[in-house]
Amino acid sequence: MAASLRILAVAVVVLVARLAYGQATESSITNELKNLRSVPVDQRPAATLKIALEIRSLPAGTPKLRLADALCHLATEGDAGIGALQAVADTLSKSLAETPVPAKGDQVPMPYMDLAKLVHYENVKATLDDPLYAKANEALVANEADIAKADFTLRDLHNKKVTLSELRGKIVMVNFWATWCPPCRLEMPDLDLLYTHFQSQGLVVLSITDEDPFKVGSFLATANYHPPVLLDPDSKVHKLFHVGGIPETLLFDRNGKLIAVAIDQRTRRQFLQMLTKTDLHP
Repeated sequence: MAASLRILAVAVVVLVARLAYGQATESSITNELKNLRSVPVDQRPAATLKIALEIRSLPAGTPKLRLADALCHLATEGDAGIGALQAVADTLSKSLAETPVPAKGDQVPMPYMDLAKLVHYENVKATLDDPLYAKANEALVANEADIAKADFTLRDLHNKKVTLSELRGKIVMVNFWATWCPPCRLEMPDLDLLYTHFQSQGLVVLSITDEDPFKVGSFLATANYHPPVLLDPDSKVHKLFHVGGIPETLLFDRNGKLIAVAIDQRTRRQFLQMLTKTDLHP
């Protein structure tokens, strides 16, 4: 019954959005994007879907592509649901097909990388026939190959060294974050809860930031956050792990194998879903 009601709610949102096509403008959609983070969590999937359909109704061009890419960045914050994420991927794919972005040197333009990440990490599909999109997918595979063999040693706020490879036998979540990042701060309580709950079973959460130690220490003084926080002052580990945006969380099994990647803020449910790939139990 609950599932049927959710399907009906999505259908209503789609219908309303289609009826509003003639009213949606670049300006109105920009305002919706600015306010999306303030939409209540339970209403955000429907709001995301509505914006995706409104963007799709705009005439082809750079403004449409810019809005589609902006929505892609916001849609992965939290749990938008597969229906909304697929609509976002469809909208960005359509916008790129209509308005291809030329490459500058060997660099793949960001919208192609964003679409590839959405497909690669959020279980949605895209049928964009573009060599730059194919190159973006190849880049993600190459990045994961680099990460799979990467190692690092960093110090925490107490100057204690932590080396990733020395944690074999543990399940390790490597989380990249910063104090200035709202999505990072939103997921910290859930990371803390998971760490304290599963620590006895061998879960380690390493939170890595490239910020000033004093700023990080001041923030953590009132944060009640228990996982180790490691300092990456020259962003060397960020670069080693090809971190293009934060938060980003990578999950390694007890053998040190990379088994899951989250490219943005995750909810507790989503983190638990990642951990089902391990031998941890409630």
